[in-house]
Amino acid sequence: MENRVYVVATLKPWNIQAYHRTLKHLPGQWHLVTDPVQLCVEFVRSLAPRYIFFPHWSEIVPAEILALTECVCFHETDLPFGRGGSPIQNLIERGQRETVITALRMTEELDAGPVYMKQPLSLEGGGEEIYFRAASAVAGMIAEMVDLEPESFEQVGEAVVFQRRTPRQSEVPPELTGLEQLFDHIRMLDAEGYPKACFTHGHYRFELSRPALKTGEIVADVRKKELAEAQQDCEKAMSLLSIDAEHIHLGGFPDNEMDKHSHLELIQQQLSRQRQWHRQTLVPGADSLA
Repeated sequence: MENRVYVVATLKPWNIQAYHRTLKHLPGQWHLVTDPVQLCVEFVRSLAPRYIFFPHWSEIVPAEILALTECVCFHETDLPFGRGGSPIQNLIERGQRETVITALRMTEELDAGPVYMKQPLSLEGGGEEIYFRAASAVAGMIAEMVDLEPESFEQVGEAVVFQRRTPRQSEVPPELTGLEQLFDHIRMLDAEGYPKACFTHGHYRFELSRPALKTGEIVADVRKKELAEAQQDCEKAMSLLSIDAEHIHLGGFPDNEMDKHSHLELIQQQLSRQRQWHRQTLVPGADSLA
């Protein structure tokens, strides 16, 4: 008898939305897992699924589960190029505007399993926009897989491994040479659950989001956060309410170090003329990217 039981395990809202919009309506018996604790050996054995799909799942899957059924993950690079963490951010940082999503069978070696299929993906827009676009594409790939059950093939080529980004890398790099690089840095981090692009000045941290690249300037939202308190208790920051954003203009980003520091001072002066926030939060500093 044909096995039409499927599990989708994901932690991100864009993939959860794609599941409810598309996947649960496909033929078969579908199960959504959004809690790593639920995905245990006993659970998988009780369902005996044909596939377990892992769109945007950052947890380690035990080898025992990998041996029970075909576990499929989705990686936003043309594997074997770009194995490892933070693929979208690493690609944008390298100046790439498009990539592919690779569907592959999960093995104990990270991102090294055989490939089922690949699908083009644009890297234009903000980080969250890209993730929603990827989630829609992944849903289509899953639908094709359950329909066709394609054979997998080994990866071909030299492996290039990306390093997972850290929160510290969200700080605006001083070596940026122009507005487009700054725009890319802000937009690639602009997604729920990711440390925003930021810079520090005095006792404050300024987080940048929703950038728009204009002629000679960037328009962005800025959140001002207390830095000293954040350094004392980063974990507490994750539970605090966020503050409202203000709009400022980041005009013509300068090329040399001295002008960059002056430019950041100008931004802070612009902020001081804006409405002062009545609530301040700590800086969430412990999250790393998926």
